Amino acid sequence: MQRIGLFGGSFNPIHNGHLHLAQTARESLGLDQVVLIPANVSPFKQQNPDMASGADRLAMCRLAAETLPFCTVDGCELERAGVSYTVDTVRLFRNRYPEAELVLLVGSDMFLSFPKWHCWQEILEMAALGVVSRMDGDMAELEAQRAFLLQYGKIFLCPAEVCTVSSTKIRRNRKNHADFSCYLPQKVVQYIVSHNLYA
Repeated sequence: MQRIGLFGGSFNPIHNGHLHLAQTARESLGLDQVVLIPANVSPFKQQNPDMASGADRLAMCRLAAETLPFCTVDGCELERAGVSYTVDTVRLFRNRYPEAELVLLVGSDMFLSFPKWHCWQEILEMAALGVVSRMDGDMAELEAQRAFLLQYGKIFLCPAEVCTVSSTKIRRNRKNHADFSCYLPQKVVQYIVSHNLYA
């Protein structure tokens, strides 16, 4: 049975830390494929002035995915009109791959708030959760949440090394004319410069 990881995020921009997380999840959870899914940002919400367009974030994800042969990119959330919920995305992939095992990749912060998500029980009926947690995090709290959620579905804990790079730091460095190229695949750096993003 094929095991597919669903990795959503704003990816503003996607960076080496995201790619390391995808690689770690693939190795730890035995994923055949990791799908990068840039999140839709509602125009009706308070926008981050540094938020690149959906088209730019999708293009950068595609360039980054070229560096990892098991990674693909899907723009389904960017194409969806109105509010975009994770359950809608998982449902789409469940219909697309009825025989596959889906694993929704989340960070530890998102995992701890998971029971507040829209239709969270339905998500666990369709997909397992792959919780990529930093090894310096509160494992006792994560284990307690896992014990609670196991009655609803499969939960995998996937410890990962701490990554110091962040999209916020990259945007700040770019704005301040400091080096940011070491945090990104080279083609993503070239895209940011040629499209004058985050300047």
